Amino acid sequence: MTISNLDPAIQPKVKAWLNGNYDEAVKAEIQSLLDKSEVNELTDAFYKDLEFGTGGLRGIMGAGTNRVNKYTLGMATQGLSNYLLKTYPNQKIKVVVAHDNRNNSDVFARQTAEVFSANGIYVYFFEGLRPTPELSFAIRELGCQSGVMHTASHNPKEYNGYKAYGEDGGQLVSPYDKAVLEEVRKIKDISEINFDKKEENIEVIGKEMDEKYLNALASLSISKEAIGRQKDLKIVFSPIHGTGGVSVPPVLKKFGFENVVCVEEQMVVDGNFPTVVYPNPEEQEAMTMALDKAKEIDADLVMATDPDADRVGIAVKNDKGEFVLLNGNQAACLLIRYVLTAWKKAGRLDGNQYIVKTIVTSYLIDKIAESFNVDCYNTLTGFKYIGEIMTKLEGQRTFIAGGEESYGYLVGEHARDKDAVVSCAFFAEMVAFYKDKGSSLFEALREMCLEYGFYKEKLIAITKKGKSGAEEIKALMDKYRTDAPKTLGGSKVVMIKDYKTSESKNFETGKI
Repeated sequence: MTISNLDPAIQPKVKAWLNGNYDEAVKAEIQSLLDKSEVNELTDAFYKDLEFGTGGLRGIMGAGTNRVNKYTLGMATQGLSNYLLKTYPNQKIKVVVAHDNRNNSDVFARQTAEVFSANGIYVYFFEGLRPTPELSFAIRELGCQSGVMHTASHNPKEYNGYKAYGEDGGQLVSPYDKAVLEEVRKIKDISEINFDKKEENIEVIGKEMDEKYLNALASLSISKEAIGRQKDLKIVFSPIHGTGGVSVPPVLKKFGFENVVCVEEQMVVDGNFPTVVYPNPEEQEAMTMALDKAKEIDADLVMATDPDADRVGIAVKNDKGEFVLLNGNQAACLLIRYVLTAWKKAGRLDGNQYIVKTIVTSYLIDKIAESFNVDCYNTLTGFKYIGEIMTKLEGQRTFIAGGEESYGYLVGEHARDKDAVVSCAFFAEMVAFYKDKGSSLFEALREMCLEYGFYKEKLIAITKKGKSGAEEIKALMDKYRTDAPKTLGGSKVVMIKDYKTSESKNFETGKI
């Protein structure tokens, strides 16, 4: 097959990569796809440029403008460097760079650090894999202007990614993300990427920052006496081959828990995730080995984190002694109710506190907050918007906790991103608190439903891949806007809220 067989829109891009100043391995990969007539693969690799979404840049590794590789990430870093140099003129600009366990994450992170250094930007470079929330913490701790985390969160092993952070320790939000993207788009040729590293601008960091981070989390503990009495609580933990293994066992120890059993097979750092189909704690399959271990030792709590340790899935025993997985809404509601209860008991609620959640997360949280006279803010989907509100209110009001239904939670103001490390510590503390009262987390879930009402939800994951998938998604959204359903599950639809246009339509009155 020749290039002329491809969509005319992508032919110039493919030619540029075959004939340009790209390395031979990249050219060979593209040529191999041409030789094999992999039209769909080539189309998906070149039909658009990799762009920042709700979780930064994320994509399949390989050659092409819509793939994660040294050139697309190099352009992202050069664009971010140009933005920082314009935004902070005549300043010493500092950034933090970290990575998770994914294949090539360490290589990509090193390259990112080198491009920053080549542009005269000082880099704090983590010596090994670290969780995303520690990167957020380090940006704030070191007074940096930006940071980059190399991860693709819970995506399959073929993926990698690039999360860009601002000086507040949160992922970039509008207008800053658009300004960075504009700088990236200005780069028309890879010759504009400065790969000439300056080692004097790179400082390796590690254990000292770990200790500061873990101490900051330990200082948040509320029920120390209950933990002291329940320190032998049986906890099973799995990092699913990722960064949680670096930080979760140490933070549980700092909180006072002495009986933590790790799933040893999944403590092995491996970007191929050999023991699971997907490294996603939202999937029951990914929790299987941890649940098996829990049954073996009759554990009180089961926890598993995703590769970059910003999400955590948990399981507890029900009233029949069987382990049940809690979904993200249930876990978030229990966590926020517990923290509010503990703060109230300690006399720390004075009307100046608040919590934050995303619009797709259970409105049970709003009812819980209201019962404690605590404000609950709702944001668009993406934890970066929770961080944005935290930054906006910093110094004026006190953030207690926040969360989203996709298994991401945060307790405390040490970071501006979801933090599975502190969440694991608080889930363990929560179980200890209820066990100390002769109860359980499952019983607390039942009590919560009796007090506030029963909320039930089920998540269905639909995967749409590549160019055709993106077109299907767009068509689906267009149909909702032009021909909205009149009923859902047998219930009448009374209102449609469109977050793109910021409009609501009342079907009964026709009012916009």
